[in-house]
Amino acid sequence: MEEYLRSTYVINCDSSQILEKAGELTSTIMTQRDKAINLFYFVRDEISHEPYAPGYVLDDYKASTTLARGNGFCTHKAILLTALARAINIPARLGFVDIYDNLLSFEFRKILGGGNLLIYHGYSELFIGNRWIHASPAYDLNKCDQYGFVPVEFDGINSFKDSRFNGKGRPHIEWVNDHGTYADFPWDEISQAGKEFWSNLGKDWTEVGKHWRGDKMK
Repeated sequence: MEEYLRSTYVINCDSSQILEKAGELTSTIMTQRDKAINLFYFVRDEISHEPYAPGYVLDDYKASTTLARGNGFCTHKAILLTALARAINIPARLGFVDIYDNLLSFEFRKILGGGNLLIYHGYSELFIGNRWIHASPAYDLNKCDQYGFVPVEFDGINSFKDSRFNGKGRPHIEWVNDHGTYADFPWDEISQAGKEFWSNLGKDWTEVGKHWRGDKMK
């Protein structure tokens, strides 16, 4: 399990900020399972989901950066949860999957040329009770309440994935291609996939990054 406990450049679980926050969230809790539950709900709800958070250079993804910023999209939040777990000696790793988001906003669909395919949607897995537990902290409770999404829960026993339907039964998240799990953030793989993805949409990866402006992309 050593590779799932070590600190890396992006999953910087040995940074003072991550160590302090992990300790603050778990210092009065006895079991690893209950500690993991606290970490999950902190990341899910206190780090707000922001689909337009910066994500075009490696430093944008560092766990301590996301913690300081207070928001991020799925990959930012999965990295942060992974780092917080490792900081208290819970093995953790990242996973990525391509999805169709059937409730994607009109604005975001325009960015994607009218489609709703999102590549390398990130999640985390924590090793608790001698098995890997899927944890998906992307959508905070406020965002779920605002848009009628079904919140993803976490009990440290069962693997809860992003809901296939919203609260009214409309299709929401559909998995289409599972890239598997990783001990570290696979930046080279993801950036190459991003370049190809945007190129297929007639956009240059560098220009996409330059025009990303916090709440919209021009």
